[in-house]
Amino acid sequence: MIRSLHAGTKQTGGFSLNVFSEDALEDIHLATLEVLQDTGVFVDDDEAREVFDAAGAMVDNKKKIVKIPPLVVEEAIRSTPSQFVACGRTPKNDVVLGRNRVTFTNFGEGIKINDPYTGEHRDTVKADVANAARIVDYLDNLDTYERIMVSHDVPQETVSLHNAEASLTNTSKHHWLGPVNGYCSRRLVEMLTAIAGSREKLRERPLLTFVTCPGSPLTFSKEHCEIIMEGARSGLAVNIVSMTMAGGSAPVTLAGTLVVLNAEVLGSLVLNQLIHKGSPVVYGSSTCPIDLWRTTATVGSPECGMITAGVAQLARKYALPCFAAGG
Repeated sequence: MIRSLHAGTKQTGGFSLNVFSEDALEDIHLATLEVLQDTGVFVDDDEAREVFDAAGAMVDNKKKIVKIPPLVVEEAIRSTPSQFVACGRTPKNDVVLGRNRVTFTNFGEGIKINDPYTGEHRDTVKADVANAARIVDYLDNLDTYERIMVSHDVPQETVSLHNAEASLTNTSKHHWLGPVNGYCSRRLVEMLTAIAGSREKLRERPLLTFVTCPGSPLTFSKEHCEIIMEGARSGLAVNIVSMTMAGGSAPVTLAGTLVVLNAEVLGSLVLNQLIHKGSPVVYGSSTCPIDLWRTTATVGSPECGMITAGVAQLARKYALPCFAAGG
């Protein structure tokens, strides 16, 4: 089992990047609670709105707006585990994920590749996914595996299942994978059950973490809700990755961006905990500023790193495992 070193611990020496004071983080938290209670989130799934309604949220089914009371949000934060074990196909690849343990994974999702044999710049196919999984499996500095490419040569309605098949059979490391919707989520659980041997064994050793992204600003699609609920019911962790863009779908300021991001992640976390209290959740972010000239995401910019540092501080405040883009 891999137990990585802690980051962000207070020492007499070393380097740290703390972009917010504890008081500033508390202000962001309180502003987030205000947004969730007064503005609410758009929830485009009937079952999810029923779940929120039963927990005491104010639900407008006509407008599909859900307003979540602060007590419900804070109870969900308290019930979410501070760490969990991301299991691999082999125990030596198990990774402990906690509030400030540092591990590394590859990024995704590549759509083009320079063919290593022909030099052609072409669309990625399922065989490329399998080959890339073997490479990641070999690299000791990568602790887990995220679906690295997309399979263009398969039906796109079930592309996540093809990506999972190509990956799961070619690496023994824990997986991060976005199942796209509820149907594929359930089929993916069946695949994992076949590998583990039974549903009980899969719960004991979850081999994969679902990845899902809320829409920005403050929008929960039907597919997003389905993935969150299926993960909670199946005993799989859910990585909730906000991809809001500063200056685009969020305020241009760092604190304002983090309020929107925080509301999207915590609102999703509430739904997860209402389905199954104590289900593992990862506080995720691939947030960056928008390039106002080219209207593109500035992944890798200095500001992206500043946002990520703030995300890490918020995750540590809530005692949650964190998954954030390194740039």
